[in-house]
Amino acid sequence: MSWFSSLSLRARTLVVGSTVSVVLIGVGASVPIPYVALGPGVTYNTLGSADGTPVISFAGDAPASVRQSDGSGHLNMTTVSVYDSMPLFEALGMWASGNYALVPRAEVYPPDKTIEQVNQQNTQDFRDSQSSAEIAALRYLKYPNVVYVGTIAQGSPSFQVLQPQDQITAINGTAVTDFSSLQAALKNTLPNQNAAVTVLRAGKTVKIDIKLQANPSVGKQGFLGIGAVERPKAPFTISISLANIGGPSAGLMFTLGILDKLTPGGLTNGRYIAGTGTMEVDDTKGTVGPIGGILLKMIAAKGAGASVFLVPADNCAEALTRVPSGLELAKVTTLDDAVKALKTLAAGGTPPSC
Repeated sequence: MSWFSSLSLRARTLVVGSTVSVVLIGVGASVPIPYVALGPGVTYNTLGSADGTPVISFAGDAPASVRQSDGSGHLNMTTVSVYDSMPLFEALGMWASGNYALVPRAEVYPPDKTIEQVNQQNTQDFRDSQSSAEIAALRYLKYPNVVYVGTIAQGSPSFQVLQPQDQITAINGTAVTDFSSLQAALKNTLPNQNAAVTVLRAGKTVKIDIKLQANPSVGKQGFLGIGAVERPKAPFTISISLANIGGPSAGLMFTLGILDKLTPGGLTNGRYIAGTGTMEVDDTKGTVGPIGGILLKMIAAKGAGASVFLVPADNCAEALTRVPSGLELAKVTTLDDAVKALKTLAAGGTPPSC
């Protein structure tokens, strides 16, 4: 280092400063930071196709009025993209563009879970959103209800006897079609009595004798030990085909896509409409739940060509902080609100906004 010591103080300062700068630039350009960038993601028209396959399709005895996509209308679901393992300078550049948000990586990928586990949960949430959409749409169209086995309490009379998704059709010869008829069929039973339970399992009728138990929470009648689920049922099946998408936020748009295809004439009148929101089916109202990344999804929708965006009511305050130019917002609290908004738009009106 004799050459360094022979330099003047100013020269040595310049060398040290330059070296540190080069190191910092190298770190900033190559070392990942513990943040991820969230940005506008892809959008899919629920009335159209993806990779040559209809996003929503029907099999079985579907109504003659079922509409296939004619390209004249859009009901687009929206997504948020996630960029991981970014160096500092790339992250800052994305943030400076105004179209991306930086969040701690642990918020997206919790340290107690692997990336694979997070992706699996997101995939399951997406599947659940499809199931919720089907239930909400058929319920809105007033298809008849049936009763399924949901949860089964461990150690209960039904444990390892009934199976989740068994459809209960009768108890002791009394037909079961909804919660009320299930309760009526069990009302006159007693603990330790055998109940003849008829279920539809994988398309086959199965009859099972179950010895009922006592449970103070249900009174003096016999206890079956299941969490029953009431759902509408149609004489056809609904399939939703999209790959590599996760999360529950497409529930509303899937529901509207199903309704559009089952509604003569459709719902959009050729408009390009996008939106987001979970679909809750625990109540009969079809509540539209809030989601994350509303601003990024609005940017994605506008970039794809949407002129109207359906916003969950609980996301309205955030949505109003940055509305893309030319994008009309329609506030929705329930599925009925969303359908009314579409009908108002189709008629040339203006639905309630945020």
